[in-house]
Parts: sequence; structure tokens; C-alpha cells
Amino acid sequence: MQQASPAEIHQSTSHRNIIRLAIPIILANAAVPLLGLVDTAVIGHNGTSADLGAIAFGSLIFSFVYWGFGFLRMGTSGFTAQAAGAGDHNEVRAACLRALLLGAAIGLSLIIAQYPLKHFALWLLHGSKTVEQGAAEYWQIRIWGAPATLGTYAIVGTLIGLGQTRKLLWLQLLLNGLNLLLDVIFVAGFDWGVRGIALGTLISEWIGFVVGAIILFNLLRPEHRAPFATWPAIFQRTAIVRTLKTNSDIMWRTLFMLAGFGWFANQGAQFGDTTLAANHILLQFISFSAFFLDGFAFALESLIGKTMGAKNRKLFDRAIIASTQIAAFSALGLMLIVGLGGSQFIHWLTPLATIQNAAQGYLPYAAIYILVSFAAFQLDGIFIGATASRAMRNAALVSLLIFLSAAEILTRTAGNHGLWLAFIIYVIARAICLGYYLPQLRRQI
Repeated sequence: MQQASPAEIHQSTSHRNIIRLAIPIILANAAVPLLGLVDTAVIGHNGTSADLGAIAFGSLIFSFVYWGFGFLRMGTSGFTAQAAGAGDHNEVRAACLRALLLGAAIGLSLIIAQYPLKHFALWLLHGSKTVEQGAAEYWQIRIWGAPATLGTYAIVGTLIGLGQTRKLLWLQLLLNGLNLLLDVIFVAGFDWGVRGIALGTLISEWIGFVVGAIILFNLLRPEHRAPFATWPAIFQRTAIVRTLKTNSDIMWRTLFMLAGFGWFANQGAQFGDTTLAANHILLQFISFSAFFLDGFAFALESLIGKTMGAKNRKLFDRAIIASTQIAAFSALGLMLIVGLGGSQFIHWLTPLATIQNAAQGYLPYAAIYILVSFAAFQLDGIFIGATASRAMRNAALVSLLIFLSAAEILTRTAGNHGLWLAFIIYVIARAICLGYYLPQLRRQI
């Protein structure tokens, strides 16, 4: 594998190619909440309210557990893109296998520790006895898919790093489509309830992992029957230390961000159930916008990694400028959609007039948040692609402290309006804190 030529990378940083890379990621991202809606619909039509509560609890637990290990996706995409940009095919394979082995080790550790983890999670979440029993049953089945899920994170990171986003889309459609089919068979057909939802997800996770591994093997298979990778290359001391350090920083960065979003939700609850529900609806608009903005950020990860691997500062700048132009235009369009059509969307999501009125009162804040958030998404993509994890960790901590300080002051005088203002300050602070490190990162090329 030869080092990517300037002409090749220049072509890859065109507006058209960035959009081509981003669209499959956007579609793949959108498939995830769609599956959650189908799960809810299937169990809602064939189960009880306790079953719905159990699925909600169980899914929430796994979301938090797996989100903490998102570094398996983010770190892998950066390392892979840099090795690809440098033309080091052996390191591409080694980086992928390091992530797969780490994901397997973490997944097995979760299985071994499943019982204390289950009791701790249910201790944190307070539900009825029936709901907690259902959530425990869901956990005990689905936890056996942990190695496959975390391994798939590594596969997804490798595909993004290589710019193989169409293959990522097909893998995501297979995983979610199979899960949807099995949910219907096990719940609507066999009446297995919560067990059916958990079992369908478990089977889909393992099949998705196996198919993803086959895709990667065919994509990265060396010529002339050479070994896929050697143990000395995989366990090279410098690479292992760098991988663990980067992943540790990204994990802390993710935990700081989780703390910020969790604190926002908790503070909203302090203003009453109506405000909490209104904030939740508006967060769905922000999540929807994230499908698009994340797509451009993921594409940027691959481009930045390759330009750094090729040691080409000019193309580094070009990738940032072209991608940011597209992301900014998309954020403006999303803001207009939410700002102009948000009231109608709110009416579709809830028939309750009190919640509708409350959500409409805070709607402008959500629209502004969407507009300014693109900068934080773009900078995340840049620093993930560059594996500049220390800057990401520090920026996440500083911006969280700014958010908490702003919210403490603003909520005292403006209530939930102040909370939303602090939330907007938070996403701006994330961009400013990461932007502070950008000149230093650029000088490293």
C-alpha cells in the first residue's frame, strides 16, 4: 500500500466527496433510533406497560455502559486513517486487531462482572418490582453480546478511518434490519415479550460482528498469502501505550460529556414534570440534527487522519475548510427547519397542551443550539482524526465546568430559560476550548 498521493487526498477533500462520505453515515446513524421506535411499537402492541418500562430501563443501562467505551470507535478511526494516509497497510491491520482484542477483553470483563453491574444499575434506577425484574431479564440475556458489540465498534472505527462509509451503511442496515425482523418473530410470533427483544438484539449483534469481520478481512487481506498481521506488530510497545493513552483520554472526555447532558436533564426535572417533558421533546430535535452534523464530523475524521499520515498541512487545511462549509450550511438549514416547523413537530410528538406550550416557549433555544453546535462537531472530528486525545479530554473538562458555573448563575434568575442559555454556552465553550488547541495541532504537521 503506497502513501496516499497529494492528488488523491486533494480529490478526497472536495465538497462532493465529503458529502459522498457523509451521507451513508447519516443514514446509518438514523437507523439506530428507528430501531428503538420499532422495539417500542412491537412490545407496546404485544406486551404490558411493565414490559415497556423494562425495555426502557434495560436499553438505558446498555446505552450508558457502551457509550463509555466509545473510544473503541473513535480512537480506531483516527489510528486507521493516519496509517492509511501514510501508506502503512500493515499498521492499518494491526490497529484494527488491537482494537478488536481490546473490545473482546472489555466485553468478557463485562460478562464476568454482569451480576454486580446489574444490581448496581437497578439500584440507581428506581422502578416497580415488575419493571426491575424485566430489566434484569433483559440484561442477563443481552450482556452476552458485549464482546460482539464492542468488537463492532472497532470494525466501524476502521471503516470510517478508511473512508469506507458505504460498507458501514450496509453493515448497519443488516444489523438493524435483522434485529427488527427477529423482534417481530420473537415477540409478535412467539410471544416472548422482553426476552424476545433481548434475544433478537443478542443474535443481531453477533451476526453483525461476524459479517463486519468478514468485510474487513476481505478489504484488508494482504496479497501473496502473507499473514494478515503479526503478533509483534500488534503488540508493539509504543503502539500499545499510545492506544491505551488515547483511549483513556477519550473515555474521560466521553464521561465528562455524559455528565453535562445528564446534569442538563436532571436540572430540567427540578422545574417540574411539564418542563422536563418539554426539554425532552426539544432534545429530540437536537438529536435529529446530530445525525447530520455527526455525519460530516465522521467524514472529517477520515480526511484529517489521512492528511496527517501524509504530513500535508495544505490538504489538512483544505479538508477542514471544505467540510466546515458544508456543516455550517447544514446547521443553518436544520435551524430553519426546527425554528419554522418546530411547533408542528411538537404537536405531533405530544397531544398535551401544557407540554406543547412549554416546549414552544423554549423552542428558539433549541434552534440556536443547533446552529452553533456545528463548530463543536467539526472540531471533534478534527481531533479524533488526529488522535489528539489529551486536548479533547482537557477541553471537555473545562467546557463542563463553564457549563455548570453558567447554569448555577443563570437558573437562579431565569429558571429553565437560564438552563437553556447555559446549554448553548456549553456547546460554544466546547468549540472554543478545542479551537484553542487547533493552531498547535496544525503546527505538528
